[in-house]
Amino acid sequence: MSDPFDLSGRSALVTGASRGIGAAVAHALASRGAWVAVGFRSREAEAHAVVAEIVGQGGAAAAIQVDVTETPSVDAAVDQIVSLRGRLDVLVNNAGMTRDALLARLRDEDLEAVLDANLKGALRCARAALRPMLKQREGRIIQVTSVVGEQGNAGQTAYAASKAGLVGMTRSLALEVARRGITVNAVSPGFVETDMTAALSEAQREAVLAKIPLGRVGTPADIAPAVVYLAGAAGAWVTGQVLRVNGGMYL
Repeated sequence: MSDPFDLSGRSALVTGASRGIGAAVAHALASRGAWVAVGFRSREAEAHAVVAEIVGQGGAAAAIQVDVTETPSVDAAVDQIVSLRGRLDVLVNNAGMTRDALLARLRDEDLEAVLDANLKGALRCARAALRPMLKQREGRIIQVTSVVGEQGNAGQTAYAASKAGLVGMTRSLALEVARRGITVNAVSPGFVETDMTAALSEAQREAVLAKIPLGRVGTPADIAPAVVYLAGAAGAWVTGQVLRVNGGMYL
């Protein structure tokens, strides 16, 4: 029986893969045999370090610059992957950012930045990835959303709106492309140790920890296997779904 988690021969693009969840996802996909484009916007050295780690562990990867807020950059990245590999099988929309503030105090430029990176960026990347995927009549698009987009959090209204938007995008796009053999799903992490969460105070961390039934915060390595599942044959009959990986924080 073939391994339903084997990704040999597959080509994947992971945006925002120079650190955190994106880097863990890139490692996990490569460990299952996929060739992985480690997408980065400005952290070139970190992206190349991730590639070096993957290659050192016997995997295959390349660092690809992609600014998800710029359509030409997104299109060029997808074209580069197709030129190198002949196809694009998996897109993981992981790139994102937050600029937290109460909405009444949120500046226009911060509002636009969050929506442009988190929501519009995913839309741009999916649109570009669909070009080769529709021709192949096969593909996997996976969004990395957030528990905040499902249950909300004071001070993160713009971030929550952007992540909730990914859920609507996932369900609608899944309906659009299912007949062409393309699945679209989302993974919704809970509180995960990343650079984005490192800025929280100890009191804030304790308050979050109290809401997690499993009693610990997550790590990027807790999230990556969910993406691997959705990326391969194991998740072939799953589409339009949100897979929650949050330690029970949101049930």
